[in-house]
Amino acid sequence: MRVMAQMSMVMNLDKCIGCHTCSVTCKQAWTNRTGVEYVWFNNVETRPGQGYPRTYEDQDKWQGGWVVNKRGKLKLKQGGRLKNLATIFSSPKLPALDEYYEPWTYDYENLTNAPVQEHTPVARPRSLITGEDTKIRWSANWDDDLAGSPELVPEDPIVKKISDKVKLQLEETFMFYLPRICEHCLNPSCAASCPSGAIYKREEDGIVLVDQDACRGWRKCVTGCPYKKIYFNHRTGKAEKCTFCFPRIEVGLPTICSETCVGRLRYIGLVLYDADRVLEAASITDEHELLAAQRSVFLDPHDPVVMAEAERAGIPRDWVDAAQRSPIWRLINDYEVALPLHPEYRTMPMVWYIPPLSPVVDVVAETGEDAEDKHNLFAAIDTLRIPVEYLAELFTAGDTKPVTAVLKRLAAMRSYMRDINMGRDGDPAIAEAVGMDGDSMYEMYRLLAIAKYEERYVIPPAHAEQAHGLEELATECSLNYEGGPGMGGSGPFGEGSGSNSPLAVENFQMLRERQTTEFPTDPADKASRVNLLSWDGKGSPVPPKASEPEPKP
Repeated sequence: MRVMAQMSMVMNLDKCIGCHTCSVTCKQAWTNRTGVEYVWFNNVETRPGQGYPRTYEDQDKWQGGWVVNKRGKLKLKQGGRLKNLATIFSSPKLPALDEYYEPWTYDYENLTNAPVQEHTPVARPRSLITGEDTKIRWSANWDDDLAGSPELVPEDPIVKKISDKVKLQLEETFMFYLPRICEHCLNPSCAASCPSGAIYKREEDGIVLVDQDACRGWRKCVTGCPYKKIYFNHRTGKAEKCTFCFPRIEVGLPTICSETCVGRLRYIGLVLYDADRVLEAASITDEHELLAAQRSVFLDPHDPVVMAEAERAGIPRDWVDAAQRSPIWRLINDYEVALPLHPEYRTMPMVWYIPPLSPVVDVVAETGEDAEDKHNLFAAIDTLRIPVEYLAELFTAGDTKPVTAVLKRLAAMRSYMRDINMGRDGDPAIAEAVGMDGDSMYEMYRLLAIAKYEERYVIPPAHAEQAHGLEELATECSLNYEGGPGMGGSGPFGEGSGSNSPLAVENFQMLRERQTTEFPTDPADKASRVNLLSWDGKGSPVPPKASEPEPKP
């Protein structure tokens, strides 16, 4: 047993309203610069739909992820070493800009500077790539809210598999939203695909990152990632991906997409897993057994043997405590309501999802029956407008039994809590019908519905003794290098090509203090701070004396 720690996320799709706040804040934090205009580390897809980039789930076309060969060994779907070496200068399995979209802005200057004229001037769309006028044909959320579904939805790779089960008439179908980030897999095919070894998995928390110094822009990682969550920066010639907001994670803050999520649907926590069993679990021949195999890789943090092995592996005690309080362990292994996205890719993803139940309630309510009665809900699960088969193709490699079991547990929770909310005792028979008891049913409800901030995000901060290593790592993972383009300031190559200030743990600690202080506008140490508005720029600014009031600007 080789115990390792992994930062993980679970998203409750029943609570996602498709507002795209997570996408916008991630964009502002990480990809608001030249060269990555089309890049969305976080995007929200409407299902059914083609996704972003278009039809990324069609691995017969894009050749991402792993497959098991005739000898029962894992190999990259895009081919072995010789095939990859032969195509290293021009990978034939890359999404083109059309599969993403050509980013654009509008010619607002034409509006503001146009002279007085008979006709109203317009702001034409301009390509951010070429600067020329362009016609908008696609975007990262073009099929948002099933827009144009009769034309777009049939191209959904999952719909093609179960087209006889899906009604495409707009008024007869329903939709749900699927937020996606990098899966930070236990068995990342992107890392295995990289000829330069630039993609690596951090040993301390499992976050998958790209070393910008080592990256040579081969783009094999883009092909290798079945979720297509690695992007190529055409300005710097480097690959980039979601970083799981590691500077925030290191000080105990959640990712920016989680922090700003309107629906409070994201959960972040630490899980312990046995690294020696990852390869065996990913190599299971039967795809329907991959879910159980990945769950078996996770280790019970309350087990004394696991705790002893974690200590022997150098995992701090407070990290083990965080794993014991983790919402991820409870949702995946205790309640078994979270499922991985496309386990058949065999990358062992670590961003899991709770499938949506809301449409089931709507279906029952439209018939005039009691929409919270457990018998009605259980019966309606088999008659979903978007059937269980569709959800199974997303989360369980086509096996409908685990999905049905999850939906029944969620339905039972609603029925059980309805009695309590009406002032009656909870019916233990409802919990027993789905293999739970009343206490665990209530705890699951509390976690999914009314959990507080510190319960949804259980993130142990990095230790002081790791400070030096983290500082070096942060510099290594930045998007700048000596004499070359980076991600901050202006430089010889224009906007976004200057160097960054060195990253340090002290900066991150200040970030945490700034975001968690109870006095954001009137800090306790205000009297000792320097008011730069009253400084003339000469010499060193002197803080105000305790006896003198701080001058007003």
